[in-house]
Amino acid sequence: MSEALIFEESVAGRRAGPVPEPGVPTVPAEELLPPGFVREDLPLPEVSELDLVRHYTRLSQRNFCVDTTFYPLGSCTMKYNPVAHEVAAALPGFAQIHPYQPEETVQGALALMHELQTYLAEVSGLRAVSLQPAAGAHGELTGMLMVRACHLQRRDAERRRVLIPDSAHGTNPATAKMVGYRVQTIRSDARGNMDLEALRAALGPDVAALMITIPNTLGLFDEHVGEVIDLVHGAGALVYCDGANLNAVLGQARLGDLGVDVLHFNLHKSFSTPHGGGGPPAGPVGVRSPLEPFLPVPVVARRESGEYYLDYDRPLSIGKVKAFYGNFAVLVRAYTYIRSLGSEGLAEVGENAVLNANYLMARLRQAYQVRYDRLCKHEFVLSAKPQARLGVRALDIAKRLIDYGYHPPTIYFPLIVEEALMIEPTETESVQTLDAFADAMLKIAEEAATEPEVVKTAPHTTATARLDEVRAVRQPDLRWRPKA
Repeated sequence: MSEALIFEESVAGRRAGPVPEPGVPTVPAEELLPPGFVREDLPLPEVSELDLVRHYTRLSQRNFCVDTTFYPLGSCTMKYNPVAHEVAAALPGFAQIHPYQPEETVQGALALMHELQTYLAEVSGLRAVSLQPAAGAHGELTGMLMVRACHLQRRDAERRRVLIPDSAHGTNPATAKMVGYRVQTIRSDARGNMDLEALRAALGPDVAALMITIPNTLGLFDEHVGEVIDLVHGAGALVYCDGANLNAVLGQARLGDLGVDVLHFNLHKSFSTPHGGGGPPAGPVGVRSPLEPFLPVPVVARRESGEYYLDYDRPLSIGKVKAFYGNFAVLVRAYTYIRSLGSEGLAEVGENAVLNANYLMARLRQAYQVRYDRLCKHEFVLSAKPQARLGVRALDIAKRLIDYGYHPPTIYFPLIVEEALMIEPTETESVQTLDAFADAMLKIAEEAATEPEVVKTAPHTTATARLDEVRAVRQPDLRWRPKA
C-alpha cells in the first residue's frame, strides 16, 4: 500500500469486518433529517483490515512523542511519565466509579483526593488546596477569582489593576482580563529579574495583585523575589504565582514560605500525566490561610469519625468552577507519582531538572546567544540572532531539528528575547540524550554558516515538506475530498 490517503486506496468490495445488525427497530433517515441532508451515496473507503491497520500504524509512526524521541519543548515539561501510573489510574475502584455515587461508596477515591490535597499543601508551603480546576489556565482563573473575592470581602473594591512581568506566561494577562482587571506589564532588568524600580513605580492603592511565575519563563529564579513579594504585600495587594514551572523547585523551595498567597499546580506537567495534544490536564490551586474561605466548593474534608465527605458549607466560597470534582484520573496519577518518589525523590526531580538544563546550556552557549547568561533552573532561552545575521532564523533551526529526529523546542517565546529558542530538557533525560541533542544543535549552527539553504528549506525527511504556516492558519484544509 502506498503513502497515499487510504481513501484513494479503496477497492470496491473490500471490507475490514462485518457490520452487525443493530438488533433494535430502525427509523428511516428521511424521518430524522431535514430534506436535502440525506445523500444517496456515501463515499467511504473500502479496504481490508490489514490495509487499515497498516495505514493508521504508519500515521502513528510519523508522530513525535516522548515515547519515541527527545521532546525539549520549553515551558511545557514534556517529560517521560511512568506507565505504572497509568495502571493505577485504570484500577477498577478508580476507573469504574461515577461522580453521582453516594459518598459512602467512594471513600477510597475521596481518601486519595484528601491526601493529595495535603501533599500539595506540604510541597508548596500553603494552607489549603482545591483539586477542582481542570487545567493550568483554569487554575489561574480560579486563583484570581479568589483574589477578587478576598478584596471585595475586605470592602477594598477599588483595586482594579493587576501587575504582570513581561516574562510571564501569556495566559496570565488573559486570565486577569477575564476576571475584570486592567493589566500593567512590568519590564525585566538586565539579568532577567523583575525590574524593582518599575515595580515600585507601578504599585498603588488600586493594585489587586501581582501575577508572577517562579521560576519565570526565561528559566530564571528572580534574585529579588523576597523583596518583590514584600513590596506587593506592603501595598496591600496579593501575590498570585503561576506554578507551571514547579518541577524546578520541588524539594528546594516552598513558594508559600516565600510569601506567595495563591498558586496553581500543573499536575500534568510536574506530577505525572502524559502531556500534550490538549490534555488531559489538572490545575489544583493552593492558598494561604486568608484565602482559604474562598476556595471553590466542594472541598474534600474528613469528619472526626474518619469518614470523608464533600464540604459545600463554605459561605464565602467563589462557588463551583467545574462540574463534579476535577479530572480524577489525573489526580490518581499525581498521587501515585508523589507516593512513588517520596520527599527525597521529589527533591531529586528539582535537582536533575536544573542540572540537565544547565548542562545543555553550557554545551550550546558558544554557538548560540544566551540572552540572560546566568544559572538557569529547569529551562533556558537561547537566541538565534547570530544565525539570523546569516539569513537563518529560529523557525528554520526548529524545522531542521526534525531531520535530526528531535521535536523542536518552543520558538519566539518569551517575546522579550529576539529569535528565541526555549529549551527544557526535563529531569528524565540521560546525559547521552542531552549530548546527542547538543551535537545536532551544534551541527545546525555549522550548517547555518556553511550551507544555509539546507537549514532554510528543512525539513527534508518528512512525508510533507515545509508548509506555508500563515496560509495554513488562514485557509485550513480540514477535510478530505475525493479526487475529481
